[in-house]
Amino acid sequence: MASVGPSAASTQPALPSGPAVFKTIPYAFILPEILCGTWVWILVAATSVSLPLLQGWVMYVSLTSCLISLLLLLSYLLGFHRNSENWKVLDSLYHGTTAILYMSAAVLQANATINSETGPNAPFTYQLNSAASFFAFLTTFLYILHAFSIYYQ
Repeated sequence: MASVGPSAASTQPALPSGPAVFKTIPYAFILPEILCGTWVWILVAATSVSLPLLQGWVMYVSLTSCLISLLLLLSYLLGFHRNSENWKVLDSLYHGTTAILYMSAAVLQANATINSETGPNAPFTYQLNSAASFFAFLTTFLYILHAFSIYYQ
């Protein structure tokens, strides 16, 4: 006889909505991702950009990721996902892809930091670039944590 038990669909954890987003581990990373990503593009924008191609990519990745993560957070807060499994796949793919893009931006920002050690206003520019590099790597780490935690959930 077949035993009566919970189906495979009911054993999957439900996607949070509303304030529960901030209490659930994979989704609680979204707000720190947004905040750290915002610090990246503010700090890069505050420097005198010596390498526009490198730091342009950093600005593009950080600003785009920040806006898309904000939209994703709002969709979770407002419950647009309706507990669909497709949202988990979308979330995992987005955060995995963004982690790769952010890693490339963090490495380019670190290169810009090394190149800003000399020149006019070198100490101030170097400090801003160092802080931007730190937050870029921290944001990369947060995106990696989010992608893996949603994948292994």
